[in-house]
Amino acid sequence: MTRQSGRSGPGGIGSSPPNVRDEIAEGAQAGPDRAQLTRRLGRSDLSAVPEVRAALREFLRRWGQPARADIAELLTSELVTNALVHTDHDAIVTASLGPRGLRVEVRDFVGRRPEPRVPNADDGTNGRGLVLVQSLADAWGVRAHGVGKAVWFELNGGGTA
Repeated sequence: MTRQSGRSGPGGIGSSPPNVRDEIAEGAQAGPDRAQLTRRLGRSDLSAVPEVRAALREFLRRWGQPARADIAELLTSELVTNALVHTDHDAIVTASLGPRGLRVEVRDFVGRRPEPRVPNADDGTNGRGLVLVQSLADAWGVRAHGVGKAVWFELNGGGTA
């Protein structure tokens, strides 16, 4: 299903809960022109979704692509929610910003591959996450990752998806 084209604190605004690790690495493995944000999320911790969005928003300020950053927040929250709701395990979110744009990957520890599905009107807001990713990302996919999988998307540096 591929389409081609920490910090811990005692709580309070801006601090991460103890079960969330937040790291920003400048020039990590990929070179000096790349920045990376990594967060480990606790099992079924849906309160982590807005925390991840806020961390990603702060991380993407340097990107200079506000409309694309909004899309990145939406798609990231969809993938994080899917990982936490459908796997009952921890998840790891990695966002990498480089010369080609943004790549966000959400890794979980269940091998079952997600499938986009046509949402049913009776489902309320359920069933739309991967359809949004498929529609708005420049590229996205799923890859096996040891124990589990990683669902990822990419947004290039300009234009619309």
